[in-house]
Amino acid sequence: MNAQDAPLVSRPSLFPPVVPALLALADGTVFRGRSIGAEGETVGEVVFNTAMTGYQEILTDPSYQGQIVTLTYPHIGNVGINLEDVESKRIHAAGLVIRDLPRVTSNYRTTDDLASYLRRANVVGIADIDTRKLTRLLRDRGAQNGCIFAGRVSEGDAATQAIARARAAPSMAGLDLAKVVSCEEPYQWTSSTWALGQGFREQSSPRYHVVAYDYGVKHNILRMLAERGCRVTVVPAGTRAADVLALKPDGVFLSNGPGDPEPCDYAIDAIREIVDSGTPTFGICLGHQLLGLASGARTRKMKTGHHGANHPVLDKDTGQVLITSQNHGFAIDPDTLPSNVRVTHVSLFDGTNQGIARTDKPAFSFQGHPEASPGPHDIGPLFDRFVALIERR
Repeated sequence: MNAQDAPLVSRPSLFPPVVPALLALADGTVFRGRSIGAEGETVGEVVFNTAMTGYQEILTDPSYQGQIVTLTYPHIGNVGINLEDVESKRIHAAGLVIRDLPRVTSNYRTTDDLASYLRRANVVGIADIDTRKLTRLLRDRGAQNGCIFAGRVSEGDAATQAIARARAAPSMAGLDLAKVVSCEEPYQWTSSTWALGQGFREQSSPRYHVVAYDYGVKHNILRMLAERGCRVTVVPAGTRAADVLALKPDGVFLSNGPGDPEPCDYAIDAIREIVDSGTPTFGICLGHQLLGLASGARTRKMKTGHHGANHPVLDKDTGQVLITSQNHGFAIDPDTLPSNVRVTHVSLFDGTNQGIARTDKPAFSFQGHPEASPGPHDIGPLFDRFVALIERR
């Protein structure tokens, strides 16, 4: 289909009466705009994401559980919503903050508009606020809790109530959210990557068996493993190491996920046992932090975290600068790494740790998202590195 043939989606639901909304931060700052989702209220840690594309993937990324996402790109919703660009079964972000919601969407795969999508999922959102000012505030003062009121801003002193809700919300530090978003039962994953005109392809002739811990796994991670010949068994976050090793996997994958890694004692203990067994192990995002903790390091909460699809990272082994997708609010403290762990990648934004590898076991991890959907894909070869470890076993 040619670009000029792409459907223009314009529904009556895109022209409703303006419903007022406000965003209040725990520091007392208030932004007023209009509702673009469900009416009601929501609280969470307010963070900003600098990606220019991928709002549907961001909303459905389980790593955003408990967070209100501010998108710095001004026009969000241009290409609408489709049935394929999701990273999980539902929206996990606690709320959405944007500058402008276009009234018309255009893309050959469009099946719905963003506002309707949010309303059906009962997700609160706000538009028509100064997201540049909000981003600067979060950059300077750090990520903080916030509350969105939508449709109730004229009821009494809504701003005061919203500020109180934001201040009463728990800090992300100390929260174990991996079990909240994890699957309840093990399952098999067989879908491979997407191709134009074909959609998501079915896996054929897998050569290896990989057990993937679901701490909030993104679907595209599983697709990337399947594309490389891995038959993937996904298991809940709290699965014991003994149960995983009983499956005789060729490798173990540690997924991304939300929250603070330090309270996840069950995961840290299991990972330590799996790594000690000599099973090839690969971690991403929260899985990276958990591998660090299982190896004896410590983690710390970051001021703003890294959220975006344009973060430069240095590969210390090759000297390459790689543009990466990031979504995390905690980082491994490199000063606490033991002697049997080496640093493989470093952020060129702030020097924080982006990758580690064990020198005594076939285990490594990366802080960013090498499976990045919709992109970039510079760091995708890490999946090949994992498969190479399996092949050498």
